Amino acid sequence: MPFALPLTARRAVRMLSLVLALAALGSVPAIAQNLPPEVEAALARAKVPRDAVTMLVADADATHAPRLAWRAQVPVNPASVMKLVTTYAALDLLGPAFTWTTPVYVDGPIQNGVLAGNLYIKGQGDPKLVLERLWLLLRRVQGLGIHTINGDIVLDRSAFEVPDADPAAFDGEGLRPYNVAPDALLINFKSVVMTFVPNRDSQTAQVNFEPYLAGVATQATVPLSAGECGDWRAALAPAFTDPARVSFAGSYPAACGEKVWPVAYADPRSYAVRAVGGLWAEMGAKLRGQVREGQVPAGLKPAFEAVSPPLAEVIRDINKYSNNVMAQQLFLTLGLQQNKRGTLEGARAAMRQWWNERIGTGEGQPVFDNGSGLSREERISAAALARMLQVAWRSPVMPELVSSLPATGVDGTLRKRALRSGGAAHLKTGTLRDAAGVAGYVHGASGRRWVVVAIANNGNAGAARPAFDALVDWAAQDN
Repeated sequence: MPFALPLTARRAVRMLSLVLALAALGSVPAIAQNLPPEVEAALARAKVPRDAVTMLVADADATHAPRLAWRAQVPVNPASVMKLVTTYAALDLLGPAFTWTTPVYVDGPIQNGVLAGNLYIKGQGDPKLVLERLWLLLRRVQGLGIHTINGDIVLDRSAFEVPDADPAAFDGEGLRPYNVAPDALLINFKSVVMTFVPNRDSQTAQVNFEPYLAGVATQATVPLSAGECGDWRAALAPAFTDPARVSFAGSYPAACGEKVWPVAYADPRSYAVRAVGGLWAEMGAKLRGQVREGQVPAGLKPAFEAVSPPLAEVIRDINKYSNNVMAQQLFLTLGLQQNKRGTLEGARAAMRQWWNERIGTGEGQPVFDNGSGLSREERISAAALARMLQVAWRSPVMPELVSSLPATGVDGTLRKRALRSGGAAHLKTGTLRDAAGVAGYVHGASGRRWVVVAIANNGNAGAARPAFDALVDWAAQDN
């Protein structure tokens, strides 16, 4: 039988780790420290004031004072850098092998391919129930011998209690997939993917829509036009606001070749109903009733459960591509798993408790909102975030966290941002209208590993990216 420390001893070890981290970061001096000259120059070129940024470079092992600390105790809006906190908390609390299940229930007898009753699908927060996996789920339904349903397909979304929100409320871009709201039964990110394929012979572009949404009329072709590709989306003159119709009043430039355009559906509340109904029909199956919302009857046992990819895979999508709705699904899942409440307040309470127990109860407590960084309310200091990254570096789930982050010059949101020094780093990026930042781990030329945090809060924050890159390069050149 393997040896296991008693609970009190494990808590003592955690507290010792915390003390080491606090010793290195908890008392970062508030006095001014000169920034590296290349960082200063980049900020000046970007016209971003020094007092609009916070920067910190510290060793990942938390054994020395920081190499650089500039305004490190100031709470700032981290934008999508906040996903680091959500994903590490999830790895720590749930484990990298955690999966979501979507149970399917059959309420009635099956005879000669006909279900004499209802089929129920219960969402439990799966962040990656994309179209391909929905097809597999419905194919398993057919594998039960069901090809006709005399009753209804009932979708149960009750696991999350999230009020309906205007998707355009955050920044006026309600049709952008990054603004999609979380949902216990989140199907295909509530988005429609349109593919435009030009045909010069017919002088039209074929428009393919995925998924097919029941009850939505779509336009099969658009005329081709000459000239450069340019702003091809505007040239199409799309009309997306009518939930019952997707149409285009313009044309598609032939010079564009094949293009793909994902758009959030105009009526997100009805998306799951339309997507399930459309796919069931496309699969050649019949439904005598309707697809509707409802709850699974008490006592009914599932016929099977569709299982998501493991958490370690899900957080790669969240961090490498900064997927907001997947991060919010994970945030709400923490509330559901820890507090039995799939609500934002339940998730915030779970995160606060985890932070206090794992990272510390001192100054610099983060302000949690939805866990994705798509928020004007979330706050964290560079010192607090660096302290968490140091704790994560010494944790058993460190490999999963680091591998989920974009690698400079390699993939994700950093694919086109290689370091001038040729060094390597794994960093989470973040961008809002007035906030931008990077945070993560930099591999020093000396062989040491550095925690780097750099965040700007300013109307011109996006222009600070070259200064962030310069800081990361400076951290990497440590020999």
